[in-house]
Amino acid sequence: MFVSKSMTKKLITVTDETDILEVGKIMRDNKIRHIPVVDDSYILLGIVTDRDIRSAMPSVALEDFNSKEERNKLSGLKVKDIMTTDLVTVSPTYTLQDVLLLFQKHHFGALPVIDDNKVLLGIISIRDLLRAFIGVMGIGEPGTLLCIVAEHKVGQMKKIVDIITAENISMGSILVARHWEEGKRAVFPYLLTQNLVRVKKKLQEAGYELLDPMKWHLEQLPKNE
Repeated sequence: MFVSKSMTKKLITVTDETDILEVGKIMRDNKIRHIPVVDDSYILLGIVTDRDIRSAMPSVALEDFNSKEERNKLSGLKVKDIMTTDLVTVSPTYTLQDVLLLFQKHHFGALPVIDDNKVLLGIISIRDLLRAFIGVMGIGEPGTLLCIVAEHKVGQMKKIVDIITAENISMGSILVARHWEEGKRAVFPYLLTQNLVRVKKKLQEAGYELLDPMKWHLEQLPKNE
């Protein structure tokens, strides 16, 4: 799935001449934490965040925190004085997996999406990613997650799927992950049913081990893979 299908396109933007008190109010009123900074041609100049605003504000411990003089000083600060200009951006043709890796590497909460001319097209955020993956995995529908331990070899996935579909059970999604035992994988089908007695029995009869999905965790995985 591509970024263009999941990004937020209706954006609130500011110019680099907007004063920071106004930006702070815009963030509070709209419950947002990132605002793109653009020019008249909608070319991306930078990003201003709630953290940038907080860093520019005086400490509440100061005696003159709410004084008229202090507020006048702050009103003279513009977005260009505090915005981040060294940006990591993505193209609308990036995949959600690409963006997920960037979030993990840089610890961002959102990334601007631009075209080849640096025109802002949208923003992709952690919330957008979650919404997209919920849709892709089908976990918005009532169902049950299984954890099946299978040998890591060709044909295992088809065998598991055949057993499940033979019971007239639909799958919202199916994921495959590493297992801590060499030569094996953990298969996680999300089944759109609560009645698992028969399918569990058939899987066990076929030689598969079933685990409690809640007991599978990354810390058990081998560190050298």
